[in-house]
Amino acid sequence: MTSGNGSGSEAGGGNGSEAGNGGRAGDARGAVGAVWRMESARIIAGLVRMVGDVGLAEELAQDALLAALEQWPQAGVPDNPGAWLMAVSKRRAVDHLRRGERHERGNERLAHDLATRPDTGEAGVDEALGVLDGEVGDDVLRLMFVSCHPALSTESRVALTLKLIGGLRTEEIARAFLVSEATVAQRVVRAKRTLADLRVPFEVPEGPDRAARLSSVLEVVYLVFNEGYAATAGEDWTRRDLCHEALRLGRLLAGLAPCEAEVHGLVALMELQASRLAARNDPSGRPLALHEQNRGRWDRLLIHRGFEALLRARECGGPLGPYVLQAAIAACHAQAATAEETDWKRIADLYEVLTRVLPTPVVRLNRAVALAMAYGPEAGLAAADALAGEPALGGYHRLPSVRGDLLARLGRHEEARREFERAAALTRNVPERTVLLERAAACADAAAAVRAAPGGSVTLGEAADDFLAREDLDAATVRSYGQTMGRLRREIGDDVPLADVSAGRVARVFAEAWGSAAPATWNRHRGAVRSFSAWAAAQGRPTGGPDGDLAAGLGRRYEPRGRTRPIDRSRVEALGERPDIALRERVLWLLLHESAAGVGPVLALNVENLDLAGRRARTAGGSGWIRWGDGAAELLPGLVAGRRRGPLFLSERRPGPGRPPAPGDLCPETGRRRLSYERAEYLFKQATGHTLGRLRAR
Repeated sequence: MTSGNGSGSEAGGGNGSEAGNGGRAGDARGAVGAVWRMESARIIAGLVRMVGDVGLAEELAQDALLAALEQWPQAGVPDNPGAWLMAVSKRRAVDHLRRGERHERGNERLAHDLATRPDTGEAGVDEALGVLDGEVGDDVLRLMFVSCHPALSTESRVALTLKLIGGLRTEEIARAFLVSEATVAQRVVRAKRTLADLRVPFEVPEGPDRAARLSSVLEVVYLVFNEGYAATAGEDWTRRDLCHEALRLGRLLAGLAPCEAEVHGLVALMELQASRLAARNDPSGRPLALHEQNRGRWDRLLIHRGFEALLRARECGGPLGPYVLQAAIAACHAQAATAEETDWKRIADLYEVLTRVLPTPVVRLNRAVALAMAYGPEAGLAAADALAGEPALGGYHRLPSVRGDLLARLGRHEEARREFERAAALTRNVPERTVLLERAAACADAAAAVRAAPGGSVTLGEAADDFLAREDLDAATVRSYGQTMGRLRREIGDDVPLADVSAGRVARVFAEAWGSAAPATWNRHRGAVRSFSAWAAAQGRPTGGPDGDLAAGLGRRYEPRGRTRPIDRSRVEALGERPDIALRERVLWLLLHESAAGVGPVLALNVENLDLAGRRARTAGGSGWIRWGDGAAELLPGLVAGRRRGPLFLSERRPGPGRPPAPGDLCPETGRRRLSYERAEYLFKQATGHTLGRLRAR
């Protein structure tokens, strides 16, 4: 039991006698925790009826719990531990009433009756406490309505009832609320103080007051059920006692409010979900997802009851509320004989309606799962990613768990691994953590297999690092390109195989990051992506863009700067005659000016493609010619002197041994690599202040 662990650590260092009888003491402490979880609500409820104060009743019950922790490890666990706790609590309450200076007449009579009557165990206690009759003979239900008094905030009502009725610890309630433990503790303390100050009667409210408080009661019942259905912490995946308690209370509520559709909707939802309890674990206790469960083990009686309750909810009429809608979703699962037969499109439609009625982050996350099942993982991932900034989901393990599942289905295994590991770190349920870590390990294996496959060894992060580490890039270009690549890496993922990076994914990043940016900013980042795509293609590292172009979905934006005029011919010719400028730059600038060709095709020229006599060169693709005039013709022989093959325009230095260029970009005679566009642009800007595009004469 979960509570057994806490009780053991609290009492384990008490005295030497326990150490000498560790097995017996451990069993006793475990029994204390188990009995408290099952009996605390009934004990507290009975005490509230005696003393009329919720806070005092909980203190008296805690006194009895401490007495059990002290006595059971030595004396042994009583035959009827629940009755033992109830009897001790009763005596503490009697002592309190006797000490009080002012007693109501009914309390005096009850105290006398309880003090003088022989203790016949649990039955005797129930008989004695039965002197106060109400509309509903169930103390726990009375206590629930007291906990949901309208003087309390909704959060306080739920927190107090979960603590008193569900027997949950503060940290478990905090996880149910997705808030801090301190916040829940403050809510409980304030709620008990408010109830004591108002002297709220221990009764089921009547008339309009009961109807007004019903919705918060329903919320509490379902939260109790959920804690049993998927425990937030501990060694157990489910706690059936909590599910059964919630079902019992729900059925009682349905009898109290037979014309309330939402009450029947909640009962239907719990019946249908409870029908799966036996199938939610494998024989080893490992949690099973819905599609993994053996539906033959689903409880057909509970499913039948769920359908009946849903039918009664619909007969009540009125607009569809959140519990009726959720029950309809559960009914879709119950109607499918196999997971493959599930009508996911109908479920997605129901979630669409539910998000309008109850637009909570958790409901929207469940909708993302339904969208993924109905329309594909990309649709679900987009909906899940939209919840990334929700503060309420910051520590909720299901968000990274859902993202991990969808990423794995998309083949983005490294990203999925990280998400599963993050989810495992957030959950406090041991079986669930084990499953999440198993899935993370499986994703790691799948990612390794992708890397080992031909063409699958390069990730986006690795390619971007190589791209930015080139020796022919100056510091300013590295900074500019680094901004673009950094954003792509953060949004898409460093470990995504480069071959899986598509133009569509890049376009989505651009739309979010720079959709409203100035045209010059957009075009600058677009140019960086185009340069990266061209470099990757030259390195034999294909991307997922059409023809390797990741910028295919990024149109160039018009920059209203006026028409760009080419540099005057006389100025270009003067640059070609300057002895302080390297021959390589002068040839390049004259060739660009005289040929009016693009910078890329000119930089891609090879020596073996030159026809010096004809003043032309065949382009790298072999589909055309680049021709030049007198200026370039005069200087070109000096640039290629002694070389017969390799890139025409070479970088200043040889590449480092750790980052060899593609074979086609390396000169076999000099060992230097091809001059990059970025370096050529930088050198021209240094000399003239203009871009290379200004060199085109026509």
